[in-house]
Amino acid sequence: MALKITVIGTGYLGATHAAAMAELGFEVLGLDVVPEKVDMLRRGEVPMYEPGLEELLRAHVAGIEGATGRLNFTMDWAEAADFGDVHFICVNTPQKHGEYACDMSHVDAAVDSLARHLRRPALVVGKSTVPVGSADRIAARIAELAPAGADVELAWNPEFLREGFAVDDTLHPDRIVVGVRGEQAEKVLREVYATPIAEGSPFVVTDFPTAELVKTSANSFLATKISFINAMAEVCEAAGGDVVKLAEALGYDDRIGAKFLRAGIGFGGGCLPKDIRAFMARAGELGADQALTFLREVDSINMRRRGHMVELAREAVGGGSFLGKRVAVLGATFKPDSDDVRDSPALNVAGQIHLQGGQVTVYDPKGMANARRVFPTLGYADTAEDAVRGADVVLHLTEWREFRELDPEALGAVTGERVLLDGRNALDPERWRAAGWTFRAMGRPGA
Repeated sequence: MALKITVIGTGYLGATHAAAMAELGFEVLGLDVVPEKVDMLRRGEVPMYEPGLEELLRAHVAGIEGATGRLNFTMDWAEAADFGDVHFICVNTPQKHGEYACDMSHVDAAVDSLARHLRRPALVVGKSTVPVGSADRIAARIAELAPAGADVELAWNPEFLREGFAVDDTLHPDRIVVGVRGEQAEKVLREVYATPIAEGSPFVVTDFPTAELVKTSANSFLATKISFINAMAEVCEAAGGDVVKLAEALGYDDRIGAKFLRAGIGFGGGCLPKDIRAFMARAGELGADQALTFLREVDSINMRRRGHMVELAREAVGGGSFLGKRVAVLGATFKPDSDDVRDSPALNVAGQIHLQGGQVTVYDPKGMANARRVFPTLGYADTAEDAVRGADVVLHLTEWREFRELDPEALGAVTGERVLLDGRNALDPERWRAAGWTFRAMGRPGA
């Protein structure tokens, strides 16, 4: 009999996973405790922007004309427990307020609510990013609460989604990691992921702690690589070097690789910043804090780049105060092809300049609504042209394709001063300078 799957938590990770599991042919029931979110999903609408996700969802949600009907949503824990053979935990694990540590309250609440209703054999699979050691504790909690007792197993299966590519990353993962305690859990997960395994996705079987460490280790490595090239950008600026050419030369070394070597205003989003901080906090609890002290500098370099962009903008408007100066900011999301503004470097820079007296106008192709909720006092424009109208300086802070394709001449016709600061090293300096712009990018020569 075919496995039935539940997905607990239908945010960015959960909604994507639920739709992908339906695409792979499973009957899926998504559960959330937020009525508005459940109503949206039942209509085939997603509460965030992710390329291809809404189309995938609408292909499978029950009640939508032409859909397979394999995907439903509920708020009823008993219904979910009775429905599913495999229960994926996909809830959020944010950073605790005022601390580096991970807030496990959503995971713990989901596990407790589900476990109490598990009356038959089932596999609970954690996908949320958690501190190492959490799976052992959760397994004990399930054994304590589940009426089915030892017939309910736990596995840990970390997610590796990239915002903007989440659908493809779920359907065609570059690796599948499962932390298990027994052969049955492994067998079930091989059945769940049979299609991508057949397509060649590596299937890595390990213990609980290693599976938990894979995601935080991967994010820490990527964060380190980004902060490394940003540190080199600081050296290039001091020495008169060009960090873009430096990164190109480094990237040809296949031991290093070119990815994540673009210097700029640094990383943000809902994963990298909070994950490296939680990793440091957990290492301290385990008595291994010295092993991760380098991550403090990684975090520090990253945050320093935001302040550096503010200073570059101050220099560009005369070196004094931002009072009375009009600043255009192109980009609000932490990366392109997303509407996510969580810990966004672009929005942080815009907010800092605004708080220092600048008249800031922001434009982003997808992140405007979320940006307004975070920084309602900033100015917002409907187009890039409207954002730069009358500006004393233009800041390019999120590398959307739309911004790379802007016409420097057309923009120059409406801006106050043709001064552009590229905070992502993604624009062509010669193209903009040829149109009469003063162009400066982080870690690059001024002319």
